[in-house]
Amino acid sequence: MSACTGSKPRAATVDAAAAVRQVLEEQAQCWSRGELVCYMQGYWKSDSLLFVGSRGLTYGWQQTLDNYKRGYPGVSAMGKLNFDLKELRPLSPETMLVVGKWHLQRDADKGDLEGHFSVIFRKFPEGWKIIADHSS
Repeated sequence: MSACTGSKPRAATVDAAAAVRQVLEEQAQCWSRGELVCYMQGYWKSDSLLFVGSRGLTYGWQQTLDNYKRGYPGVSAMGKLNFDLKELRPLSPETMLVVGKWHLQRDADKGDLEGHFSVIFRKFPEGWKIIADHSS
């Protein structure tokens, strides 16, 4: 009986990790098409969303989108986004920490960019969403 009980949390963790990976894959595809609003669908649409970047703290979904629009004003500035996920760590049945690297492949005149990130996902009725993002 304990073997059955022990496997349920493991299966839930695997399912959660797959769902989170899917969100990140969809974000990379949206970004690479130059679709920032599509990319932002992976984030919690709330004034409490937290983004930490080179300019400091940003609160809110709309402010985060506005910052992306200023920083990446067009498709050539955005490039093609790839994520290299290093760790997916469940924090609870409804939250997960993801750590990885991001890489933007851009035209030679713009130059490639890359850095590291840690994001916290939370499970909502509509799916997994990023509630906090620290990217550098």
